[in-house]
Amino acid sequence: MSDTSPPITVAPEYFGPKEVWVVGPRKTRYWLHILLLLMTIFTTLVVGARMQYNFDRNLPSLYKGDELWIFYIGWALHSSNLKLGIPFSLSLMIILLSHEMGHYLFCRYYGVSATLPFFIPFPTLFGTMGAFIRIRPPIRSRSALFDIGIAGPIAGFVMSLAILILAMPHSKVGTPPSDADIQLGYPLIFKIVWAILPLADIHGGSSPMRDIYFHPTAIAAWVGMFATSLNLLPGGQLDGGHIVFSLAPRAHKFVSRLTILALIPMGLFYWGGWLLWAILLRISGMRHPMVPEWTGVAGPRPWIALFGLVILVLTFIPVPIAGGSLLPLLRDLLSFLSRLHF
Repeated sequence: MSDTSPPITVAPEYFGPKEVWVVGPRKTRYWLHILLLLMTIFTTLVVGARMQYNFDRNLPSLYKGDELWIFYIGWALHSSNLKLGIPFSLSLMIILLSHEMGHYLFCRYYGVSATLPFFIPFPTLFGTMGAFIRIRPPIRSRSALFDIGIAGPIAGFVMSLAILILAMPHSKVGTPPSDADIQLGYPLIFKIVWAILPLADIHGGSSPMRDIYFHPTAIAAWVGMFATSLNLLPGGQLDGGHIVFSLAPRAHKFVSRLTILALIPMGLFYWGGWLLWAILLRISGMRHPMVPEWTGVAGPRPWIALFGLVILVLTFIPVPIAGGSLLPLLRDLLSFLSRLHF
């Protein structure tokens, strides 16, 4: 994910010879990047340790049970439990780093000022809220914007797919516990790989996907696929929004509004988190970095954009976590209100 800040170029002009003063790049705060990196490694180790603990005991990786929360620092630090999280943490950090370095390296190629990745540690189900780099305009052409925007999702997708392929044979089939309250939805690419590659002791596709206990590294690939699909949503300051703007600047606002309208019913009927993304897109959806419009994209970029669309289709998950629809909640609320007497 990339974030764009206001321009840093100041050009005072006066009659006569013109002078242009350019503000140099801001000082890199290496200490902050390193601190956030170490904190994110730690939080992903904690959740990864719990995942591996479950998996080794023939339980779903995200099974919470009655005794331990998925993010339990005290348990993870006890004895040698923390090292169990290395496979998940390492896989996820590589995926996130690949995505951000895709953006960063193309920024360097085009001479665009950008920060190193900021990782976001967070005590959630997966130990992180992702990562981002901050890009400081100007971006000199729509082709440069396109390359910078699409490089991250492609790099993240390729790395996620490679890790998924390596992880799938180590996954196994089991019967989910009756009290398993966290059920993930899976993108199309998971189903394709699952149908082709063998699982541990059994061929892929021979059991329902809900009965597969995915190895923690496959869960890391799931997070990478989900993050890729979110970033490819065509709107606002997301990577997908940059791609749309580079291809058709005047269509950016319309496509952003259309994406927001599509996310609202999805939040009601499928997963409530889509409403949050609709709000975020509404806040930033009408803005975009200043890029010259008179030079269009050149070369095979329209075909690469089509490949980006294919990636979105392969990684998009309408229901990332089962039971997240807001419709039952609204029904219960309306039922409650109907019984009230004012």
